[in-house]
Amino acid sequence: MSRAVGIMVAPNGARLTTQDHPVLPVTIEKTVQAAISCAEAGAGAIHLHVRDDDAQHVLDVERYREAMDQIAEHLGPNYPVQVTTEAVGIYSAEQQIAMVKQLKPAFISAALAELVPNEEFEPNAAEFYSWCVNEGVGVQHILYSPADLQQYIELQERGVIPDSHRSLLFVLGRYTEGQVSQPEDLDEFLFELEKRGLAGRYQWMICAFGVNETACLSYAVSRGGHVRVGFENNRLHPDGKLAITNAERVEQVRDTLASAGNGLAVESEISALLGRPGVATA
Repeated sequence: MSRAVGIMVAPNGARLTTQDHPVLPVTIEKTVQAAISCAEAGAGAIHLHVRDDDAQHVLDVERYREAMDQIAEHLGPNYPVQVTTEAVGIYSAEQQIAMVKQLKPAFISAALAELVPNEEFEPNAAEFYSWCVNEGVGVQHILYSPADLQQYIELQERGVIPDSHRSLLFVLGRYTEGQVSQPEDLDEFLFELEKRGLAGRYQWMICAFGVNETACLSYAVSRGGHVRVGFENNRLHPDGKLAITNAERVEQVRDTLASAGNGLAVESEISALLGRPGVATA
């Protein structure tokens, strides 16, 4: 069944360098250029990382603001920009939360394993998630495994995570040998939802690693999900050839989904998909 699919691009990530790909965007200028070209190719949102002067991952409010302002200037104020809170072993949960509260972006991604690693962190996380609802910050919860999904559901049942938080990103193959994802990696996540009677409750997206990325994304769409594509997770086409740009990967995924009869979600639909409170969900 054809439908409108949300495509988000993740053009750089936190760890990769230009040694991993010669045109990996590590400056704000290059990241903005990637956002523009990927939007033209069909990406309806960007997952944003910024780097310091040495091209190292940084949760820097002013750098985020500069990048967000430039993207808005080129793509409009309503183009969804999702700010990462990724710790990368550098930032504490308190520092991640403090950055978001100072920046107040429209959208963030937040790894459950980083913000709620154990029960001790639950009160701070609960206060932060509630703050996000009150401030209109859309939260997409990053889940690296079915165990993360189980924890997420249990925290929501206990009220630590607000009921309105229903945007999820399933990361396929994070813990597999060689970090190469397979389409069937998704089945464990979906089975967890189905066995709990929650199959239609959440808006979800996936990202996948390696040469099977396109196959994984296509499978996710066939199961009702949406997709994140880009050099953060994969730089190869299905034939094993290196993609020249992030936009090339977006185009390839867009065309693959279109061949199955799927269209592209509009900005308001993607805003809902990324958890923006007050935006009607499908």
